[in-house]
Amino acid sequence: MTRDGAQYIEGLRDGRQVYIDGELVTDITRHPAFKGAVQSIAALYDTVHDPANREKLTFASPATGEPASLAHLIPRSAADLTRRRIALKAMAEKTYGLMGRGPEHVAGFLAGFAGHAHVFGEGGAHFAENVQRFHAKARDEDLYLTYTILPPQIDRTKPAHQQAEPDLYAGVVAERDGGIVVRGAQMLGTGTAISDYVYLSNIAPLVPGDEAYALAAMVPLNAPGVKVYARRSYARAASSLFDYPVSARFDETDSLLVYEDVFVPWENVFAYRNIDVVKRQWFATAGHLLGNNQAQIRFWTKLEFLVGLAQRVAEMNGSVKLPPVRSALGEMAAKVSTVAGLVLAQEQNAEVDSHGVAWPGRAQCFANMTLQPQLYSELLVMIRDLCGGGLIQLPSSANDFANPAIAADLDRFIQSPGFPATERVKLLKLVWDMVGSEFASRHHQYEMFYAGAPFVVKSRMYDAYDFTPGRELVDTMLASYDLGGLREAARDDRVAVGS
Repeated sequence: MTRDGAQYIEGLRDGRQVYIDGELVTDITRHPAFKGAVQSIAALYDTVHDPANREKLTFASPATGEPASLAHLIPRSAADLTRRRIALKAMAEKTYGLMGRGPEHVAGFLAGFAGHAHVFGEGGAHFAENVQRFHAKARDEDLYLTYTILPPQIDRTKPAHQQAEPDLYAGVVAERDGGIVVRGAQMLGTGTAISDYVYLSNIAPLVPGDEAYALAAMVPLNAPGVKVYARRSYARAASSLFDYPVSARFDETDSLLVYEDVFVPWENVFAYRNIDVVKRQWFATAGHLLGNNQAQIRFWTKLEFLVGLAQRVAEMNGSVKLPPVRSALGEMAAKVSTVAGLVLAQEQNAEVDSHGVAWPGRAQCFANMTLQPQLYSELLVMIRDLCGGGLIQLPSSANDFANPAIAADLDRFIQSPGFPATERVKLLKLVWDMVGSEFASRHHQYEMFYAGAPFVVKSRMYDAYDFTPGRELVDTMLASYDLGGLREAARDDRVAVGS
């Protein structure tokens, strides 16, 4: 059954070890580095839990009949993908597309895994059962899952088993009655500090000898030995909500996770010492496509937000009627529409496989992933160009308006027709927090490398794209002429088509 925000928050008070600025966080729900993000996720939980949104955002659990978030749905048709997309879009809008690893993200991966549990069953039937059982648990308990699926950047020239120490990368170091023991570190735990479980696995290539690191398991954040080392908090650095309206509320944080002899019971293990299964989980199941389909729905929402800001600034400055500005806004809108169209096309080109699972269109999914770094970078530059010096000619903080003498000058010199100083500054502070602040810089880096190294993403696009129609056109063209000119068959075809 869906949880409300209060239940989610209470679940975070579980003794987890989260460290920031040299200290152990005693209550993550109240700490200034995490409080804003926790409240934003709680609001999302409230939205999904609200009976008024039940039809749009939930489906009946096949086990209990109770409402479950559509993020956990295993799609069986293109219509299911459409229903899922409508729900995920509404969820993304609650966080303006700024929470890249919200509760709806890894839920998609897990749904894909559960729909093809037989892939995990290649390592033993009990692993397939574990995947299906945990998917049902996550669905019916409305769990917030994140993942760490990359090793730390220590020595990328060597495989896991050839690192300077055998337990630098997270791997199995022992078996005990009832489970395994994991030791080492993993990245990039985006949102993990404020989630319920972390999926520990590996999407980086593994080679023979790396068997100890070839695992897949769900680990609760409060498991003894799990240590979360968060990066610098942009929320904590925000001087006020007025000055940093998105940093203060949507900094989901990224973390290094250290697994210090963490015991994982067998029922939470999906793959064990099996390089092939760990690799195949991403592409022999619908997990990778469903997870990234959600990510692109979120990205679409984020771009809509950015373009909305750009148009509002142009309206405020009175430049929206100028042809060059309208042209720039039109180009921005085209970029957003490209992403949106590729999301919708994944439903149009969906395929239902022999296991009854609907896969979003592969080529359209990978096309969006390929374009994502380029489109995001271009939009940021265009918005900066549109705003010009106005983004940096701003009061130092909201406190300036509290001083009557300063406020009098601000009211006079920082205004636009129909926009008093406070409203102009409010809008431009929001824009700055999206394109120029430390929070904004992190988001730029995040979207550039969201899907991994660009050459890897483009290689997947190559594998997903059907070159056959183009090759057939080339063959037809080459067959239509030779040194002597147009071939007889081509003339006949021309006459037939012309007639």
